[in-house]
Amino acid sequence: MISDIENKGVSVETSKTLHKIPIKAPSTVKVMLTGAAGAVGVSIVKQLAGKVDLYAYTHKQLDITQLAKVYEIIDEVKPDIIINAAGYTAVDNAQNDEAQANLVNHDGAQYLALAAEKINAVLFHLSTDYVFSGESDAAYTEQDLPHPINVYGQSKLAGELAIQQSCTKHIIIRTAWVFAEHGQNFVRTILTLAKNHSQLDIVDDQIGGPTYAGDIAKVIEVLINKLSGDDVSSVHYGIYHYCGLPYVSWKGFADAIIMAAKQGDIIDTLPKVNGILSEAYPRAAKRPKNSRLDCRKIAQVFDVLPSDWQAALSVVVSSTDFSLEPLTKPKP
Repeated sequence: MISDIENKGVSVETSKTLHKIPIKAPSTVKVMLTGAAGAVGVSIVKQLAGKVDLYAYTHKQLDITQLAKVYEIIDEVKPDIIINAAGYTAVDNAQNDEAQANLVNHDGAQYLALAAEKINAVLFHLSTDYVFSGESDAAYTEQDLPHPINVYGQSKLAGELAIQQSCTKHIIIRTAWVFAEHGQNFVRTILTLAKNHSQLDIVDDQIGGPTYAGDIAKVIEVLINKLSGDDVSSVHYGIYHYCGLPYVSWKGFADAIIMAAKQGDIIDTLPKVNGILSEAYPRAAKRPKNSRLDCRKIAQVFDVLPSDWQAALSVVVSSTDFSLEPLTKPKP
């Protein structure tokens, strides 16, 4: 039995090539990335390579909870833009590891914000739908008051508030249900289960917008180009929501994954997928029932469309290589 296994930009180490030295490009924009080994981080490296002067750091290369190290590297690199894709994302583990979750998601975010403010850099920060309770009947806008119902969401909200208080030029991007070709995520989990089980029980009363990590990376590139222009004003900074459409339940997402796998000849037989209630699959951390994010603001300000997760799914399913990365639980 399985429910909402997530990967929201998990910072897991891989053997893929990542960069501490700059990837030189004609652009004069200097970008520093943390969490470069995570699902979103890897996608950002691929998207920005050759387009900006990119300094990408994995957790092993830069632990954002070490204030002195954060100041040292940022003072050395002097980036125009800092992208924080690092985070403690093990939602259930956070319930019993509150100190570490807060150290990474609050303190680490604050340290980056303070360092960014010191050099007048722009800070991009990835946050989550889990800052909301999920009790609303409508998709959440940036004006809705956050009310997290688990430690992970509380730690991410604390990080958001610290950034707003510490860094003038910030863009906080709340996203949801992230999946990618690499790393631990719901798509990979369902593919593994579909190959080995004839029947799956998937939570059907939690609704959200699956978001392709590659689309998040593309949006970040759009924002970088916009903020590097001459028409930047304070109205561009603040909180934005970005996720995929159409909204779907975890069961609906699993159905789509399995169908894409069947059409791509990844699996031979379609398992039966049963929808269950959240209460039938208890987790250490309570999940919001409504994870829908309203993405109209980012569309209006930056002219970007929501992630087309259905279009991305067939690509991700066919390109997932299980021989390269063993299926493991997310790591902070």
